[in-house]
Amino acid sequence: MTTVRSADATVWRRFLQRRGSVAALIVILVIALACALSPLFGLDGTTSDMSDRWAGPSAAHLLGTDNLGRDYLARVLSGGGISLFVGFSSALAATLIGMIAGLTAGYFGGIVDDLLMRLVDLLSAIPWMLLVIVASVFFRPGLWTMVLIIGTLSWMTTARLVRAETLSVRERTFVGYASFIGVRSPLVILRHVLPAVVPTIIVAATATISGAILTESALSFLGLGIQAPLASWGSLLTTAQGSLQKAPLLAVVPGLLIATTVFCVNVVGNGIRAAVTREDER
Repeated sequence: MTTVRSADATVWRRFLQRRGSVAALIVILVIALACALSPLFGLDGTTSDMSDRWAGPSAAHLLGTDNLGRDYLARVLSGGGISLFVGFSSALAATLIGMIAGLTAGYFGGIVDDLLMRLVDLLSAIPWMLLVIVASVFFRPGLWTMVLIIGTLSWMTTARLVRAETLSVRERTFVGYASFIGVRSPLVILRHVLPAVVPTIIVAATATISGAILTESALSFLGLGIQAPLASWGSLLTTAQGSLQKAPLLAVVPGLLIATTVFCVNVVGNGIRAAVTREDER
């Protein structure tokens, strides 16, 4: 137990030495906290005031108002909470599915590997937008539908990466010895194979988070995602596209937040991977 804690502390120390990754993590936390705590600030993004439509930034409305006279800062923060929730939740689901599939296929090989990889090939060959449209026929568009759709249709790349790394780790001496002395396969995978593929899983997870946020934004922009009265950064972009000349800020702010969040997630993921693999010491 002491050894594990010491290793965790060492990884954390290496991560803190990467100033860019730490700064990106702080930016993500600030955005997430602002979105989560916005109701405590007294911000109300649901009350309409038709006499105050398209208002510019002011002391009363820091980012102005939208086409219905609603405070846009409150709309952006509440929409950000939904976008981040969908992005991280669906990415977590996709990473877990891909990790299990990749470990299983890579470790056991044979017919198990063939079946799982052919399933991955089949799902990867179908355009994701077609899958989403078909899924939207059976499920009512909404928050949990987005999590379900993105989570179950975004795990294939993770599965491929984890499988490839597992195939390499499986041939190492310590894994072969554990199997030779009779350690059960699930324990071999958990104790020996999984720790060795953690850096690969981290890279795949951060890429999945970024992809999930962008996918949710794209679906909401196309009207297949979050539905009113809820809002997300993508749906805010949809609303703003008809008022770019009147109020360009309505499109700039959510677009900038999407780009910033995705960029920071990638930077943090690279920092964690480098800390785990000791890349900075090579």
